[in-house]
Amino acid sequence: MRECHNTLIDKSTMAERFDNLVEGLSEEHAMAVILADPDTLERPVDKYMAATRLGVSNSDKSLNILIQAAELNPENLFDRITRRKAIDALGRRKSSKALPALFRSLNCSDQPAVINAIDAITRIGSPLSGSDQKQLLRVLDGEDIQKRAVIQAHTRLGIETAKPEISLLQNDSNPLVAGAARAYLARVHNQKKGLDLLIPQLADPIAGRRQSAVIDLGDAGDVSRLEALVTAPASMSLRAKSAFQLVDPDKTCCVPQEHETLVKQLLQDHPQNLKLRPEWICPSEPEHIENNLQHRDEARQYGGAVALMRMQIPEKLDLIDQIKQKLWSDYVIHYYLTVVVSLQALDERSDLIRLALAETIPQYTKSRIAAAWGCVGLGLNDQIPLLKELSEKAQWIPLKWTCQQVLKQLS
Repeated sequence: MRECHNTLIDKSTMAERFDNLVEGLSEEHAMAVILADPDTLERPVDKYMAATRLGVSNSDKSLNILIQAAELNPENLFDRITRRKAIDALGRRKSSKALPALFRSLNCSDQPAVINAIDAITRIGSPLSGSDQKQLLRVLDGEDIQKRAVIQAHTRLGIETAKPEISLLQNDSNPLVAGAARAYLARVHNQKKGLDLLIPQLADPIAGRRQSAVIDLGDAGDVSRLEALVTAPASMSLRAKSAFQLVDPDKTCCVPQEHETLVKQLLQDHPQNLKLRPEWICPSEPEHIENNLQHRDEARQYGGAVALMRMQIPEKLDLIDQIKQKLWSDYVIHYYLTVVVSLQALDERSDLIRLALAETIPQYTKSRIAAAWGCVGLGLNDQIPLLKELSEKAQWIPLKWTCQQVLKQLS
């Protein structure tokens, strides 16, 4: 059965990356082009870039224009993509004024627009009327990717009335649907036993299944599953998002003392502490390591990092330099090189830690966490001013909390 892998994308992260492309686009220009006839524009792609730009605006006028864009005619390709982007942007704006348009979008035939509307309704987070709940539940009757989105919406909005319909899906043949249903039953109806079947899924050979289990355990709200999350061979940022849902649901940047050790283990992200299958770990040879670090499957990336850490120091330093010269701008490679230097306290490459900690582009945030921990092992007290700034102002709580812990250790 086809699985709904694209539901596993962290949309807020993807949107942040896209924001870098529209930084130079003014709100006025975005409002001028988003509703324009694509045939009249020299660059029709500006329409959907405009939608993303207006997602970070805050004026009532731009909100109203986004609402109009959410109902563009989908017959034209550029209008169809713009409508999807506008719906997503309305979720980022989090205004309940957009809800009527978003609920109308649930009736359209363009599935990506429907899924974006479900996600936007969820992100806005307003209490839904009985009729709105019925309309949301109605789109449960769709493809698996749509089913998963609808179930997640019910979980995150705490809608209790869908138990009969969602209960039927907890044993669905698609584990991404079944896992979402089990998370709903655990979170909303306190039926936590069903989460047991998600634990082996955390080490599944298929990356999408591992990722979905991480997301579902975060949604389920059962903090007793924290240790299983920590050792799952999936993206650290994805695991951190779910873990902080469990230990800090109110986003206070405070982790209960009984969970601090596990959260530190997760954020320090030692590859050898993950439940990696032997076939994911490559030989400690340059070509194999470089290929693994660039693999699409995060488990194989971690396997490449393990192999790199096992090399003798001279060869390891030489390979770090080679890979850095070729691939340092790749945020995945950037992260794993930073992790290895940090965990093994490679003094000869402490400059790499300083570079990583100073990166401000959103996709390098994971690297900043690894670099912050590296400041302890390498004794980089000269980084204390930056660590202090991040401990007070960082937007992502795992980075903010990390810097707070690192400052305690350095002082």
